[in-house]
Amino acid sequence: MKVKVLSRNPADYIRENKSDIHKLHRNLDPSLHPFEGPREYTRALNAVKLERVFAKPFVSSLDGHTDGVNCIARHPRSLSVLLSGSCDGEIRLWSLPRRECLRTLTAHSGFVRGLCVNSLGDTFISIGDDKVIKQWSMEQSLNASASSPDPVNTIIGKNLYHGIDHHWKSAVFATCGEQVDIWDEHRAEPVRSFTWGVDTIHSVKFNPIETHLLASTASDRSIILYDMRGSTPLRKVVMEMRSNTVAWNPLESFIFTAASEDSNLYTFDIRRFNQPINVHMDHVSAVLDVDYSPTGQEFVTGSFDKTIRIYGRDSGRSREVYHTRRMQRVFCVRFSADSTYVLSGSDETNIRIWKANASQKLGAVSSSVQRAKKVVSDSPGLVDFAIGLVNSVVNLPNRQVRFFEQFE
Repeated sequence: MKVKVLSRNPADYIRENKSDIHKLHRNLDPSLHPFEGPREYTRALNAVKLERVFAKPFVSSLDGHTDGVNCIARHPRSLSVLLSGSCDGEIRLWSLPRRECLRTLTAHSGFVRGLCVNSLGDTFISIGDDKVIKQWSMEQSLNASASSPDPVNTIIGKNLYHGIDHHWKSAVFATCGEQVDIWDEHRAEPVRSFTWGVDTIHSVKFNPIETHLLASTASDRSIILYDMRGSTPLRKVVMEMRSNTVAWNPLESFIFTAASEDSNLYTFDIRRFNQPINVHMDHVSAVLDVDYSPTGQEFVTGSFDKTIRIYGRDSGRSREVYHTRRMQRVFCVRFSADSTYVLSGSDETNIRIWKANASQKLGAVSSSVQRAKKVVSDSPGLVDFAIGLVNSVVNLPNRQVRFFEQFE
């Protein structure tokens, strides 16, 4: 029989006298070292991957339309009210917290081409294929106990209207079709009209900061700038393919993004209008709509390829892509006024609500999470100390330390 015995030399781990220094044995295997940089990076990377795998961006859908949702508009002063127009001429007002329809209006014959709410939120305006502009009272429409309201004002136009947008401050709105018309809410004739030899103008948008500026997209592949204080358009740039719509950055008055038929988006600076300052790719078909977040840092797009994508303001690639099996062509997208949600209307009659941040936890907070937040709030320097300790020991780059910051 063989007996194996472990023997240790006391001289290896016992000091001969008090002045000697302890010998510290260290295993240099990086897989066993608890503060090894690559190991922590792998942990952070796996955590991000798992977060993406288990993320649930889809929140809910609003069902009720009997035809494709062609346009949506948000209330300027309420987070809970949403307006939508469909291809059968129907307008619906929705309560987002309750996820139910508050009112159904038979507004137009044919498509509802555009919806906008005035700056005070007390009226909204719609246009359709019947060449009619209708102004509605928001209070009467939201009153479920009242009978179906009639339009406050009706204007019968001479041409077909393709787009509409309301001024951000005054009682003025703009429509586009064969030309761009500027209207006063209290008059039945346009106060000013702009033309530049274009057959059809598809969309028009007011600048939220420099509110006298407008931008429009036309059928001759051009993007045109207008100034309401003048009598003629300002500038024009012709793209290789047609642009469907534009969206102004709400925090930078000179920046806007155009959604193009070539599956890309182009961000322009009106001070250097001859070429785009950024090209945003990833869609594989025509981009039909674009809308900026109220923070101005991101924008959301809807495309003919049945997907929704969210881009950073300066990023050429999307950070998120949303789609479902049933979702068809996405005609319209909007950010909520608090930048928390994304709203989309598509061809299969549904309005969908998505989280702007796919991994963000919404709803009631559990008691354990509340206790953890209280501990952090009572000792605000605790997390900063832990992150600083990791940085000093491991010397991780900033993108790896974000793994620890999520526990704050």
